[in-house]
Amino acid sequence: MSVFPRISLRPEVADYLKGVFLNKELLASIGKQEAERHFQTLLSCLSHPPSYTCVRTNVHLASLGEIRLKLGEELKKQTWGCEDEELEIVAHPAVPDVLLIPVVGPRLVQKLSSVVVVGTQCGNAVLRGAHVFAPGVLACPKFMKAGDAVSVFSDVEGKCTRGAFGFHGKTTFVGNGVAEKDRTEIFGAGETARGVGVRMTEPLYWSPSFDGVLPHLAFLQNLPSVVAGHVLGPRPGERVLDMCAAPGGKTCHIATLMKDRGEVVALDKIRNKTELIRKNANILQLRSVKAFCFNSTKVVSEDVSQDTEGPPYPPESFDRVLLDAPCSGLGQRPNMASTWTLKEVCSYPPLQRSLFHAAVRALKRGGVLVYSTCTVTLAENEEQVAWALRTFPELTLLPQEPRVGGEGMPGAGLSPEQLRLLQRFRPELSWEVAADIPLPYRADGDTIGFFIAKFQKN
Repeated sequence: MSVFPRISLRPEVADYLKGVFLNKELLASIGKQEAERHFQTLLSCLSHPPSYTCVRTNVHLASLGEIRLKLGEELKKQTWGCEDEELEIVAHPAVPDVLLIPVVGPRLVQKLSSVVVVGTQCGNAVLRGAHVFAPGVLACPKFMKAGDAVSVFSDVEGKCTRGAFGFHGKTTFVGNGVAEKDRTEIFGAGETARGVGVRMTEPLYWSPSFDGVLPHLAFLQNLPSVVAGHVLGPRPGERVLDMCAAPGGKTCHIATLMKDRGEVVALDKIRNKTELIRKNANILQLRSVKAFCFNSTKVVSEDVSQDTEGPPYPPESFDRVLLDAPCSGLGQRPNMASTWTLKEVCSYPPLQRSLFHAAVRALKRGGVLVYSTCTVTLAENEEQVAWALRTFPELTLLPQEPRVGGEGMPGAGLSPEQLRLLQRFRPELSWEVAADIPLPYRADGDTIGFFIAKFQKN
């Protein structure tokens, strides 16, 4: 059953993406009909969540088996989507610290007459299992009281005015819930209301809540993001740089893979985000993480000593570098709508290249650099790899383990051998198809859009 239409994009952005997925090299490789099918499947899949929840486990504190048992005990305390079925938690066969939990849905939910409209980001979060927090509410009935049953709709065009009594623009239904606050509490004078505004009782997609569940042992993270940490391959005792680290998921994973022995330097130029990295590291009891508020494009300087305790650092200071670059984010799921202009979508490659220059300077000879994004464009992925290989002759592509995603997409002039060394994750399974494939075998084809390249500095 298909619940959502394809992701809503500005016409110029949709045309741009179509040009990416129907480029000449790709058409010559797989044919127009297959390329068109891939593109249409992508647009459809992006608008709804993956069919499972991915949990990265903190295996430096407990074994995967122990965490799986404890997680099952905690989640059984919740009311979840299929009470007549046993909650399934399975290990991923190729990623040793990942547990997968199926998402129940799309479910048949009867719409109610009382309507709450939320922002697009809030609606996306609801589809991943979140409740509606008060700042996400844009419109609700004039006399809504706490305890009222309401239907929740997401504004997919960004046109609803906050505080409206109703809205007649384009929306998408995401489920039913119970209001936790009166309208006056949500839109009253003074500070913006905090806390849950609507507690979801009948979401279209039912995922277990991880609020307060084993915070030191289980971390919600998209599967390709976990794979990126393994591809980097950090080892105990090394010094590793995470250039764009907030909120710290990959940083903490790197420290865990190093058995918390060594040094993981995590940078972000926004101070509040840096504090979040520290908070997550503390929750996971990781002492090797050192987070700094710093612009990663300036991480290297010739005018500092080898004994420096923080950025900037001398050239060739790090054994491994992760550049999980700022990007257009067009692989994120669920994403019912994007209001970005083509100029905004295309604005990231210059910044990515500036960061790449800094990453290569920071990396020791013989060291490993992993470049990743959560987008699906050629310009931010394969074209950046081709540019890096031209610009930095000391870099060579390396094979990746584990191998979970597909190979790179033609269109950037890379050879077939080079494309096979890349990992491109693209949503390929509709809910109708995924429902017939048991976990964990459907997980690898039902991810967010993501890209990984691994280099060595010779």
